[in-house]
Amino acid sequence: MRRPSRRPAAIAFLGATLLAGACTTAPADQKPLAAPAPESTQAAPAESFSVVATGDVLVHPALSEQAATDAEGPEAAEFDFRPLFSGISPLVSRANLALCHLEVPLAEDGGPYSGYPQFNAPPELAGALADTGYDGCSTASNHVLDQGEEGLARTLDVLDEAGIEHTGSARDQEEAETPLILDAGAAKVGHLSYTFGYNGFTEPAGKPWTANELDADAVVAEAEAARAAGAEVVIASLHWGEEYGHEPTEEQRQLAERLLGEDSIDLIIGHHAHVVQPIERIGEKWVAYGLGNSVARHEEPRGVSEEGIAARFRFTRDGERWVVDSAEYVPTLVELGPPIRLVDLTASESTERREEALERIDEIVLSRGGGQDGLTRPGR
Repeated sequence: MRRPSRRPAAIAFLGATLLAGACTTAPADQKPLAAPAPESTQAAPAESFSVVATGDVLVHPALSEQAATDAEGPEAAEFDFRPLFSGISPLVSRANLALCHLEVPLAEDGGPYSGYPQFNAPPELAGALADTGYDGCSTASNHVLDQGEEGLARTLDVLDEAGIEHTGSARDQEEAETPLILDAGAAKVGHLSYTFGYNGFTEPAGKPWTANELDADAVVAEAEAARAAGAEVVIASLHWGEEYGHEPTEEQRQLAERLLGEDSIDLIIGHHAHVVQPIERIGEKWVAYGLGNSVARHEEPRGVSEEGIAARFRFTRDGERWVVDSAEYVPTLVELGPPIRLVDLTASESTERREEALERIDEIVLSRGGGQDGLTRPGR
């Protein structure tokens, strides 16, 4: 499988921030736990790789307006989303495999663009995600059909042009039936994407494969197909849960137990709630129930809807299997400015608002015992 390159432009754009956040410590309520060493100096096992996954990329009009303001120079594109993501590019670009969740369709050049309830975001967003360091995006969400079959296909075309792999929606049946296998360096990783529904829209007649609706048996079947196609690790991105609910629903918990009980699935990454939810170990595997928003600017910001996390896992070979031997979460915050910027809270100076976000995120993420099972977060 082709793997998008790490674009030098993103590194140059962020030069002064690359050394930020080097110290890795546990939150205050995890002091008995041994925190991992800083990633830049940590001696990783010879056969290992890291995965970073982030929350919903939900482009409301205010974010497009900010990107238009950030586009500078006579040769500049109409929108430049790179400054919005600049605060997390060092985190994302260091990972062997970086996964985003693109919740919105992408429009044609020149629009029209729209926000809630039927999103249509500027296509320049895809290039910004690539420049930030993402390798692939999950696309199955309740907004995947907002612009119909044409919008779905256009979104995947634009991602292809930007060098971003994708899973969760498809332009034809062959694409839908071909598991996405990504190169994480030390291992091949299968990536799956499913959503609970489509906000009342339906798949085109005779094309049930257009997008992946969440069903446990379907997830397991695709995971097994990915294994058969060469995946050594399989990650499932699930768009599920209750909006603005920090506590995972009973359905989420039951489905996580079912799927992680399968040999074919190694990790679950959750989206949709637009707020942070806990990370929990089930058996020897992990589920991040909800990463919150990566970027969003809701018409009525809730405070908690601007807070998110990046989940970072290191996989190490253990005999014939790959297992997670390091699990971390990195708190983030969309600061509404102006300008609007996404901030890595472990690599930024302290402010009252940032400390408030850190305290709340720590409490929520650790609320299901993840800290006792080795989950940590970097410190400043």
